[in-house]
Parts: sequence; C-alpha cells; structure tokens
Amino acid sequence: MTQSEQHTGMNIHQIKNYLPHRYPFLLVDRVSHCVPGEVIEAVKNVTVNEPFFGGHFPQRPVMPGVLILEAMAQACGLLAFRTRESQPDEEQPDDSKLFYLVGIDKAKFKRPVEPGDALVLHARVTRSMRGIWMFSAEARVDGAVAASAEIRCTMREV
Repeated sequence: MTQSEQHTGMNIHQIKNYLPHRYPFLLVDRVSHCVPGEVIEAVKNVTVNEPFFGGHFPQRPVMPGVLILEAMAQACGLLAFRTRESQPDEEQPDDSKLFYLVGIDKAKFKRPVEPGDALVLHARVTRSMRGIWMFSAEARVDGAVAASAEIRCTMREV
C-alpha cells in the first residue's frame, strides 16, 4: 500500500468488505481519513428513520449511548483491519477473521445525538500488545464531543 493509499477514505462498499455488520447494525457510513497504525475519522449519518428512534424516545428521539459506543468500536475495528493490512509481516485478516470488542473503559456522554446529526467518529491507536488493540475514541457532532471512551478489541477466527 502506498503512502497516498494509506490516507484515503472509504465508501460504504469498501467498509462492508471489512466489517461483517449489516443494516440496521452497520453504524459507519463513510471513512473520511485513515492513517493505518495511527488514526481514523469516520462518519455515521443519523437519520430519523433509524429503527431505535421509535422507542428511544418517541417524544424526543435520542441515539442510545450504547449504539454511539458501537459506532466508535466499528471505527476502531476498521482502523485495526487497515493497520494489519499495511503490515507485511503480520498475518493478514481474511473472511475468517473478525475484530471483536473486548472492553470499554472511561465511557462518557456529553451531549445527545439526534436525527439529522452527522456523528463524526475519531479513533487513535494507543497500544497493541499480545493481540489486544487499545484505542482512544471520540464521537463528535458539529465539533462538540458527544461521547468518548477507551476501547479494546482483538482479532479472532470465526
């Protein structure tokens, strides 16, 4: 992979090549920037048609915090896959391998996420040790932090 390819974004079709999630659980619509081994910026466009808004909450729709965390975790998974792909000495991920979420620490929610928001997901690799990847992640709306967490994942055979 060339240096310029490492910095490119990803459209939904490319994202689906990495993540096994599908509607209604695929929570990353686009990757605007990715530097393997370092950072990723992705976007989840939140629409009023999301299936969870009917019950959370009918009078004032708010994206559930657990789904904001899941969106951040999916962005972390994409960064982990792209990082592994860019390392020629590493065993390469294939269709039989997935990154599983193994932990979330220090989760904080600062503001609600509502229909019409573009949830911008930022994740940075903080460490990778003995098969466990650690990330610092944030979800922002209009530049303001909506949520943040430390996320851990690991790659496993399916």
